[in-house]
Amino acid sequence: QVQLAESGGGLGQAGGSLKLSCTDSGGTNIRYFMGWFRQAPGKERDVVAAITWAGTSTWYADSVKDRFTISRDKAKNTLYLQMNSLKPEDTAVYYCAAGVAGLFSRLDGYSWWGQGTQVTVSS
Repeated sequence: QVQLAESGGGLGQAGGSLKLSCTDSGGTNIRYFMGWFRQAPGKERDVVAAITWAGTSTWYADSVKDRFTISRDKAKNTLYLQMNSLKPEDTAVYYCAAGVAGLFSRLDGYSWWGQGTQVTVSS
């Protein structure tokens, strides 16, 4: 069973940086792709960035391209999201997720989810 837990959220300032982490403690050998999603109050959950199992291919939403970087350390079973040049509109609950089928850039491709971590960006 894949068990995901995010950390690293909190309060950031516009123009600043935050780094999120997501660790899988399930101990499985599933070769899954992973992604970061976010959901602001009253809005749908959207994919922010995604990465393949091997880490050789990534995808970013236009709104975060050139500001956010997704990466993974398979030896540590950990996914990261480095967020730079933060904007108030980045404020949301951020979720990490893992999947094995479908497109890694689409929400419906994901089967396992973390509980989410709040990111608030002040102006």
